[in-house]
Amino acid sequence: MVIVGKKSIKENKKPYQLRREELGLSRDQASELLESIQPERILRIENDISSPQPEEILIMADKYRMPDLCNYYCSNECPIGQQYVPEIKIEDLSKIVLKMVASLNSVSKEKERLIEITADGTIEENEIKDFVHIQEELEKISVTVETLQLWAEKMIADGSIDMKVYNTYKNRKQG
Repeated sequence: MVIVGKKSIKENKKPYQLRREELGLSRDQASELLESIQPERILRIENDISSPQPEEILIMADKYRMPDLCNYYCSNECPIGQQYVPEIKIEDLSKIVLKMVASLNSVSKEKERLIEITADGTIEENEIKDFVHIQEELEKISVTVETLQLWAEKMIADGSIDMKVYNTYKNRKQG
């Protein structure tokens, strides 16, 4: 007989709770899976009574097979990350690639202007608008690269990509 806890009807649940519930785990069962996080601690994190620690998020991301929990934590709960880490939403691979190609094409068209702006080592007042636009396009590339990486990590966690094969290619020495 499997005992499953009552499903919460709370609105605006954090992804930690959503994933635990998707997996059909009570807090006690989740605690067993997570090994070092007690059920009471899980309750406090899910109900915003306590902030999770980075090491707890790493454990949850691994054991819940949801690497995007790390990005959520960094972009929404970590004071430094809130300022510097954009929240990444995993999308279909085709959408990720199309966004990346669009951004790369846009920056490719702007590279001559970027050289003009930066060649003298200063940015003049009449160059700021174009410079900011190019920075925004470069940020889009950065976000799509991070999205692609998170997508790959999710596929590895789900078993859709063989981790050994992936890591063999990813970790090989560049020569």
